This record gives sequence, C-alpha cells and structure tokens, in this order.
Amino acid sequence: MSKGKILVVDDDRLVLATLSYGLTQAGFEVIDADNGDDAILLAREHRPELALLDIRMEGLTGFDVAAYLREFLQTPFMFLSAFADEATVAKVKELGAVAYLVKPLDISQIVPAVEAAFARSTAAAAPAATSAAPAAPAAAQPPSEFPTQLDATAMAVGVLMHRYSLPRDEALARLMSLASADGHSLPEQARRIVDAVELLARPGHAA
Repeated sequence: MSKGKILVVDDDRLVLATLSYGLTQAGFEVIDADNGDDAILLAREHRPELALLDIRMEGLTGFDVAAYLREFLQTPFMFLSAFADEATVAKVKELGAVAYLVKPLDISQIVPAVEAAFARSTAAAAPAATSAAPAAPAAAQPPSEFPTQLDATAMAVGVLMHRYSLPRDEALARLMSLASADGHSLPEQARRIVDAVELLARPGHAA
C-alpha cells in the first residue's frame, strides 16, 4: 500500500533518479519532473499530497513552484537545496515550507524526513491528537512559523512509519496507544521516542 503520493522536482537528473528510486522503494508513489513548468503541470494532473522541491533551477524555480502549489492547489511542500544563505532561508519561511533539508543528504536521511512531513499533516488534522495535547503541540503551529526541525509528534510518527513499515495513520495510532499505555501525553511520548533515536545516533552508541 502506498504511503502517499509525492511530487519530486530537481533539474539534476541523477539526483532526481536517486530520489525517485529511493522514495519508491520506501513505499511512496512518486511523480518526478526536472523543471518547474512540468512540475506544475504534473501537480495539477496528479494532485500529490506533498512536493519535494529543489530551489535553484533554470526557468521556474522551486520557489515559483511552491508559490503555485500553495496558492492554487493547497499542496504542502518541502525543499531540498544546497543553499542555506539568509535570503534563501527567509524565502523558505515566507512560503511556509513544512521542512527545509540542506544537501548533501543521502536517501536514508531523506526518507524519514519525508515520512515525518506526511505525518505532520496527519497529526495536525487528527482530532484525537489535538485533544491529547492541551499544550498545543508544534503540529498545530500557524503556517507562518517555519519548522527548522519537524515537531516531535510528526517526527516520532515518521520514525514509527520507517521502523515498522506502517502507513502514517497506523503509525499515529500506535504512538497514541504507546502514550496511553505509558501514561504520557502525545507530545511527551513523541519526545521520548525522538530523544531515544537521537541518543542512538550519537557517536559511541552505534550498534
């Protein structure tokens, strides 16, 4: 079962092929384009649930595509770019990206971020998640607030999706079940999972 439909856009054909293959292998339905004009046409035709956009391309840039997706299709988007200067980051914030990944990253790092971005939308829309988090988790932050790191709830859902090969709604349900069983709020349980993953990733903790 597909984890979701994603539009991937990059003018580097090698990068595009690598992203498309990796995300397909991870269970996503991938639509790819190597330029902004085709990206908009494909988005209109296929209505992806998320877009992963390179920023600097000939013709329409990733920013142009993102503005169109936001204005006309209400499609969430994230950026993957080699540039992290102040002007670029400011524009990313202005457009309201759900994530901003800075190259170089390999596909093993990109897949969990994509899964977490999908989960962010699910978590924000889930009434149960809202009721379980009276302290207003980051998933409910206004779009103008740029998540330099995805919120803990969405990231934890992404971790569970990746670890157990679950669709995001089942991963969210598992997270909520764990929170209930352990007597924690949803954000607290999510933070415990994220902290554990970060601890294991530190030097000296590798298996």
